[in-house]
Amino acid sequence: MTLIVNLNPSIDRWYKIEDFRLFGSYTTRDYTIVPGGKGINVAKVIKSFNEPVVVTGFVGGEGGNFIEEKLDKMDISHRFIRVKGETKNNIRILSSNGFYTEIKEKGSSISIDDAISFYKLYKELIFEHDIICICGDKGITLPTDIFKELIVLANEYNKKVFLNTSADLLKVAVEASPYFVKLNKSQMEEYLGCTVINDIDIIQGGKYLSEDGIQIVIITLGEEGLIAFHNQYIYRIRVPKVLIVNSIGAGDSMVGGFISGLLRNYDFEFSLKMAAACATANVMEVEPGKVDMNNMKKIMNEIIITKSSF
Repeated sequence: MTLIVNLNPSIDRWYKIEDFRLFGSYTTRDYTIVPGGKGINVAKVIKSFNEPVVVTGFVGGEGGNFIEEKLDKMDISHRFIRVKGETKNNIRILSSNGFYTEIKEKGSSISIDDAISFYKLYKELIFEHDIICICGDKGITLPTDIFKELIVLANEYNKKVFLNTSADLLKVAVEASPYFVKLNKSQMEEYLGCTVINDIDIIQGGKYLSEDGIQIVIITLGEEGLIAFHNQYIYRIRVPKVLIVNSIGAGDSMVGGFISGLLRNYDFEFSLKMAAACATANVMEVEPGKVDMNNMKKIMNEIIITKSSF
């Protein structure tokens, strides 16, 4: 069973506007309002494979009620700490050319008492789960090393920790040697502090992360697929071309697909194919974390994996 840590979830409001321009006024009936956050996206994919999953973090106000009600309807279990403030909103305007405009709120402040309550809950939950997936951002008041602390606690009980976060938090968190790290090209550049130009640069960066005791490193490359590092092997995964509707959430969907393969005891390469297919199927949807299983299965049959040693 998987525990998802999504400390700072959101309500994601997607508005599809044809030919969106600044300074205009628009009316649309084409919009979506869903629970958001990297962790919730991962949980949605895992649940689509009918695997049990629990989400934890902080929620507050009417927005918190909305997230809990929607997760209940999706049959996704949750154990949130309720806070006094409001859960944040993310507003994204998706235009017909595939680009989007985004406005993100910072979210509520987390008090010391709230943080203490979360640590107590987390220590309880890690006993009940074999996989811990730590996702997203930490919010505005929690310490930068909080993910590192959560990984250390999970490692003490030999849990498999998946890390899916931004480069600034990743830099500190990888010091605790999570089991799995996912990042995209721009996050890798932030982490390394240099420009990544080609596959050779990406492979060097992946090797560097692998040497820190991380068993699985996956770097997502959008339409170019992904590169994975595991057991002294490099896996280059190429995916078919599809119509891209929205690329946000593809990396989260990849993580959810890989965890689902692990839960089903699939071999490493099959789990990679499943992960890449989930990511590719997700870009065909407006909603992050949504995967059409028929599309996913078709995409899996077209994925090509090549393997080489370090």
